[in-house]
Amino acid sequence: MTALTADQMARVKATAPVFAEHGATITKHFYKRMFNAHPELKNIFNQAHQQSGSQPETLARAVYAYAANIDNLGVLGGAVTHIAHKHASLNIRPEHYPIVGEHLLGAVVDVLGDAVDQPTLDAWKVAYGQLAQILIGAEAKLYDGASWSGFRPFRVVKKHIESDEITSFYLAPADGSSAGGFSPGQYVSVTRFVDDLGVDQPRQYSLSDAPHGRWLRISVKRESGRGNAPAGHVSNLMHDGVAEGTVVHVSAPMGEFTLDRTKTTPVVLISGGVGITPMASMLSTLIAERSNRQVTFAHACRNGRVHAFRDWLRDEASRYPKLKRAVFYEQVDPADRAGVDYDYEGRLDIARIADDVLLPDADYYVCGPVAFMREQTAALAARGVDPARIHTEIFGSGMMD
Repeated sequence: MTALTADQMARVKATAPVFAEHGATITKHFYKRMFNAHPELKNIFNQAHQQSGSQPETLARAVYAYAANIDNLGVLGGAVTHIAHKHASLNIRPEHYPIVGEHLLGAVVDVLGDAVDQPTLDAWKVAYGQLAQILIGAEAKLYDGASWSGFRPFRVVKKHIESDEITSFYLAPADGSSAGGFSPGQYVSVTRFVDDLGVDQPRQYSLSDAPHGRWLRISVKRESGRGNAPAGHVSNLMHDGVAEGTVVHVSAPMGEFTLDRTKTTPVVLISGGVGITPMASMLSTLIAERSNRQVTFAHACRNGRVHAFRDWLRDEASRYPKLKRAVFYEQVDPADRAGVDYDYEGRLDIARIADDVLLPDADYYVCGPVAFMREQTAALAARGVDPARIHTEIFGSGMMD
């Protein structure tokens, strides 16, 4: 790997403001240019995020962060780990990086023209090569430790409706072998062919059960499309087009948002909406392992109709003496008034459950919409919780900051 010279490092850092201003334009052009030359790569990248513009915007922010911190890449360690897990789940390989580099740098030239000189472009070539090698090395370690390589056929052995929006799919290896292990909180990618797009599309879903080798369970929210959000191509195909007996192709479990099972200190699980899925895996694991850890399970959803794992959580809370439940329904329906499945009305408010949440040496796992996670992590930090003990999971291409 060619090392950046001091002059090259300075040139890359000096272009950070350019990416702050023109990054989205550059990255949108990059994807268009790359897909025209390599249409097969549409099978890897989320085309819905391409259409909405969220993926180009996320890439633009990532490139800006890289340029701005080119002289102190240590601060990007968490982001590199996150990206590496996402890439490994999508089966991105070393041979993809030269293609991306060629078209990303080509897009810079196409958009900026004479505003970027040859020495600066040369500096970016070296900088991109450096980043590619960092990611390739991180991904190689993940592939070495994975339960299997690439996408593996699994059969849907059970399909269970969890709520009006979420359905669980129990996936067993089509060849009858073990489903393998994983760390509670991890996700897998599932691919489906989308007729409307004419390509295969991967989507990442958190595993929602304890690891036991018999099956993998994913719990998929139907994205019907509300407001400016488009309907989910793959989620609707999963709900409507994947029946028991269907074979789907699944990547090995990945993801760094995982329960630390070596600790004996309290665990606080805080989720909103479909963010309950990795929490269900974490709690199921603690129960299966007969853990003595104190657990608080705080969950927020609109009402009982969309409350996934409702009966399971109620039953476990009654059986597991170390578990405290705090369920918030934002809008309580008349059918919910019995109150056996929720504890509070309104939005999840840490202040209302502080005695159950603010526990000595606890680790906090937070998952849900980005705005929800920002609100909850800010509330925890305001009450003195060490940020190092607050762990979050980001769905899709969103970013916390």
